[in-house]
Amino acid sequence: MIVTGASSGIGRELAILAARDGFRVLLVARRAERLAAIAAQIRANGGTCETLAADVRAADVPARIVNAAVIAFGRIDVVVNNAGAGALGRLLEIDDAAIDAQLQLHLYAPLRISRAALPQVRATRGQFVFLGSGLARVPIPNYGAYAPAKAAIRAAAIQLRRELKGEGIAVTYVDPGLVATEFHEAMGMQRTGDVPAAEPQRVARAILRGIERRSAAIAAVLWQTAGTILGEWSSTLADAALAKMAPTGSPPPSVPSPAPAPAASATAPASAPPGPSASGFDAALEPVLRRMERVKLTPAFVKETLVPQANLDVNEVAMRWAGMPNKNERAALREVFDALTAAGYLEQTGDETWKVLRAAD
Repeated sequence: MIVTGASSGIGRELAILAARDGFRVLLVARRAERLAAIAAQIRANGGTCETLAADVRAADVPARIVNAAVIAFGRIDVVVNNAGAGALGRLLEIDDAAIDAQLQLHLYAPLRISRAALPQVRATRGQFVFLGSGLARVPIPNYGAYAPAKAAIRAAAIQLRRELKGEGIAVTYVDPGLVATEFHEAMGMQRTGDVPAAEPQRVARAILRGIERRSAAIAAVLWQTAGTILGEWSSTLADAALAKMAPTGSPPPSVPSPAPAPAASATAPASAPPGPSASGFDAALEPVLRRMERVKLTPAFVKETLVPQANLDVNEVAMRWAGMPNKNERAALREVFDALTAAGYLEQTGDETWKVLRAAD
């Protein structure tokens, strides 16, 4: 089983449960340190796994994922496309880069990975799993391009299910419901208690049951899925109630969500990669500012490291900043690099290395 977005939340719990259930699991995510900790837990419990630290949006990553799984395990039975992140903002007030970023993460990357894995999955008559959202059925204001992107992957999953059924390949769409993960915090908002959130372990168990049954659709939290179906059916009658559920405290409209994968700009000049707007640097660091303050890492120092086409090594940069950095300081720097990768300033090229795509604004 391949699980993307495996460093936290649903992906983490699914990888642990699947390994316990007998699957050999390839864990894919950007945060190598977290993957290593999860892998250690799985192995301590007698499971088998490998890790790959990579951004699923990068052009070469689908092939790397497939190669890693085949080299480690010799086959691919299940591909779980779980990686994702939200982005706030009114749809007509966010720019094309922000919209494309959501499509890259939630539609293009899962399709690229599935396309790369298709020969192996075809050989095992295996299964593709796509994580959706209740917002695919019932969009809520201020979720910008996230709701349209999830609607797109829902439609793609249904289409693939019908196209691949004759080949003995199962395709499963998952509505996870509202889950108690880092999702909302990463978007710069606090989750309200209006709707109780499910624990990620519960959702992971539902997904694993659906994989074992080769289900076409999984409603991880049945009553929440029923509510979205009712909201979809009621159409304009639900508008007033949904408007009240719109999140507040969203970032300024000019702040983009994660930047498009390099593949999206493969035909564009190398000197003009897609990226954030003029105010993007400060906004990119906003989710990690408190962490930076605790370890005394200044935005000015980070800004100086963003020399286009330069290669950054975490340990080398940490040495320049902290002299003799400890584990906590290196971890903080990795989080900063992750934030800048999500905003389009960096591209991760290895477990500890990044390439600078553009200078700070």
